[in-house]
Amino acid sequence: MAPPPPPPRLVLASASPRRLELLRQIGLVPDAVDPADLDEAAQRQELPAQHARRLAAEKARAVAARHPGAFILAADTVVACGRRILPKAEDAATARRCLALLSGRRHRVHGGIALVTPAGALAQRLVQTVVAFKRLTLEEIEDYLRCEEWRGKAGGYAIQGRAAVFARWISGSYSNIVGLPLFETAALLAGRGFRSEA
Repeated sequence: MAPPPPPPRLVLASASPRRLELLRQIGLVPDAVDPADLDEAAQRQELPAQHARRLAAEKARAVAARHPGAFILAADTVVACGRRILPKAEDAATARRCLALLSGRRHRVHGGIALVTPAGALAQRLVQTVVAFKRLTLEEIEDYLRCEEWRGKAGGYAIQGRAAVFARWISGSYSNIVGLPLFETAALLAGRGFRSEA
């Protein structure tokens, strides 16, 4: 008898080390990491939730073309104040503007996840977490900027680092703020037949 075929591979369509860490936290180790490298600019009049959902799907589809027969997992995290999408902070001035905007108010973190199955079907989930920041002093903002944790982060902060002290309360998935909603991701994979070897 011929041996059974190997199970389909899992490919993470993201360059984010945080997403890889989160998957490992729940015992999921991708067989490959292959970032999609797409233009992530919002489309005209695109709402934050739509933006997260669209980008996750586009990333998954782009990478699926390079890995036929695999499970392709992609995600996108959008931090928003109302309808306003906050950028990924690549410099201190951008991070400072984001933190000043988030100071003393609530904002939403929209997490889009998308899975392309080995058969080519697309499945998606959208997760929203509400975060309330305390009012930040100028000194607190400048102290945080010096730690460099904000670099490359949507909204200019990393909740898993020093910015944890800014959050008065959180409603919803904590891991969604970090970069990948774990409960929904695991459920999406299991619901589409993925079985981890780990």
